[in-house]
Amino acid sequence: MTEQQPALSKQQIIQNFEKSRLDSEALCDPLEIEDYGLQAIAETSPAKWHIAHTSWFYETFILRPYSQSYIPFDDSYEHLFNSYYNTVGQPFLRPKRGLLSRPTVNQIFNYRQHITEKVLNLLDNTHHPEYSTILERVTLGIQHEKQHQELFLTDLKYNFFQNPLLPAYQPIETKPSEKQSQSWVSQDEGLVDIGFNETGFCFDNELPCHKVYLEKYDIAKHPVSNEAYLSFVSDRAYKNPLLWLSDGWTWINQNKVQHPLYWLSNKEGWNEFTLSGLQPLDLNAPVCHLNYFEADAFARWAGYRLPTEFEWEHYARKHKNQLVESMSKNLQPIATSSGALFNQIWQWTQSNYTQYPGFKPAAGAIGEYNGKFMCNQFVLRGGSCFSPENHIRISYRNFFYPADRWQMSGIRLAK
Repeated sequence: MTEQQPALSKQQIIQNFEKSRLDSEALCDPLEIEDYGLQAIAETSPAKWHIAHTSWFYETFILRPYSQSYIPFDDSYEHLFNSYYNTVGQPFLRPKRGLLSRPTVNQIFNYRQHITEKVLNLLDNTHHPEYSTILERVTLGIQHEKQHQELFLTDLKYNFFQNPLLPAYQPIETKPSEKQSQSWVSQDEGLVDIGFNETGFCFDNELPCHKVYLEKYDIAKHPVSNEAYLSFVSDRAYKNPLLWLSDGWTWINQNKVQHPLYWLSNKEGWNEFTLSGLQPLDLNAPVCHLNYFEADAFARWAGYRLPTEFEWEHYARKHKNQLVESMSKNLQPIATSSGALFNQIWQWTQSNYTQYPGFKPAAGAIGEYNGKFMCNQFVLRGGSCFSPENHIRISYRNFFYPADRWQMSGIRLAK
């Protein structure tokens, strides 16, 4: 969580809290009751679990410690909907979340309503001796819920993809992509500021702001397109061991991978599964659902490399105008003349996810939020078309394991 107090007023925090709760529930509107429990792999949680866990977070870190009159909704929920907080208790096994047919969906929504009301009641108690801490934790809870709104969609997409019917979550709102030619933006060498250096909220892994020296580099104005990646596929790159890291080559052969996740071919050509069902592959759109191995291999095939997270952030600070605050209604990335720097695809960097100099996790269970995952993962930047509004920042650091590709992750090249 942030080391700084929220820059928003109490009323703004309450409004943001209520909106984030409603936004999560709105994501459920297109679902049928049978959709709530789907979990195809351990990495994808059921929709029902996301709805419950985001309430568990408020109950565990705000209501239990700060509301003296609070009585837990159900003692078993502390175990069932704990994600990874070992200092709180023993989490229910992640791969088995799809087996939780009980509590029912209706019971989960009753739990959710109960937690929302209790948090609002606590926020009305402005004379609470820990009120500033409560506001700070509610602010963290809002951003935590926004993360789960994005995961809700990426997980649902992967779960739906396992169904031969390839069901649609919502109708597509077509917005044509613009064809882009590859171009480069040069960046001078020098010391640059990295990390969060503004007012308001940030996660602890964005702190502290510090200096990094960068050599001169060029970075691509536009992310890699489906058309460019199709050339990589057509060149039999998935059969060429010289392009792949050792772990990546092992991953390919173990999983028989030949193209990006969600790509399907037929006599008419390539299609892509989306949350609007199967659609013709948009050749101009940024390629997504690639893991780190695929991104790294493409960069090597193209004769370039992936940027470091510091190069990406330095470039992004000069292009703040590309920070789009609203989630794409299309729920698919599109090509834009500005370069889709933000809120289209998460972009892999070659940087290991590790702590900044002087990093200090928060005390207690909250300190488990980010710090303990700083091992064997890579940093992604930029946000995706699934990212909720008012969530992405220039300094925002996402992180995943190199084999993960169910997220909206793609490529921006550097040289």
